[in-house]
Amino acid sequence: MRRFEFVEGSSSKFWEPELKGDTFIVTFGRIGTAGQRKEKAFPDEASARKEYEKKVAEKQREGYVEVTAGASTTAAEPPPPSKPEKVPLPRRVPRASPTPESVKAAADALAALRARLGWRSWEVTSRARRARRALRALGGVDPAAHPELSGVFTALMERVVVPSKEGRLPLRHALSLLGAVDVSAFVRATEVWRRAAQAAPSANVLSQQAASLGEPELALRLGMLLAERPGLGGSLSEEAWTKRWAELRPHVESHLTSAGGSLAAWVKGVDAGGDAHLAKRLARLEA
Repeated sequence: MRRFEFVEGSSSKFWEPELKGDTFIVTFGRIGTAGQRKEKAFPDEASARKEYEKKVAEKQREGYVEVTAGASTTAAEPPPPSKPEKVPLPRRVPRASPTPESVKAAADALAALRARLGWRSWEVTSRARRARRALRALGGVDPAAHPELSGVFTALMERVVVPSKEGRLPLRHALSLLGAVDVSAFVRATEVWRRAAQAAPSANVLSQQAASLGEPELALRLGMLLAERPGLGGSLSEEAWTKRWAELRPHVESHLTSAGGSLAAWVKGVDAGGDAHLAKRLARLEA
């Protein structure tokens, strides 16, 4: 019978595997004791042997050394370091259960925003804030899943790439709305913006940024930061912008590194499309 031992610190354990036909047997416990015995029957001998070999490999990866007479006593090489677990991003929107009343309120707020496009900027900003609050109250739904929201939300995203004289929705307001709903809405919006590249270069840059990053949730959050214009009404302050980027940066860098790239290389590959503000924000990402 083969015997494996693990002696390290306060640990002093043995593990002995055995095959008897279609039964896999292990005896284990502290060295110097009789230990415990467990048996497990399998449909056939091949299945039992497969389990036997799997468990032996597991024990060797854990650091157990075979001490069976005639076996090599060289410790098994430690397993390669595992990649650190990906830290999940915090939720963008608090959980909530939408009701018919809250969905209607959000639809009305979106319609009111659409009706104000082309008016004075402070009025558009005010309506955009109200619409965002109403959407957040739904808990991060996908507008496409609610007929009351779907049409008006899609129409607003299309307004990002119309000529400004026709009542364009500023990109930063569009992204603030997208930040209040499910990320699938952002994916659909970037597809619309990409098709109208000449009409709104900044929106096209953001859609290309999303595609090159390859992770919609990160792209949305990064896009929201890149589109912010500190100093404008309703925008983040420089201090708040810097804080948010500091929180998001480790996630972006981890994603890019795992894909074999780097933040510096990614930033270099994004063409600001002649938008001086966007170029400035991109440069800040590396600061």
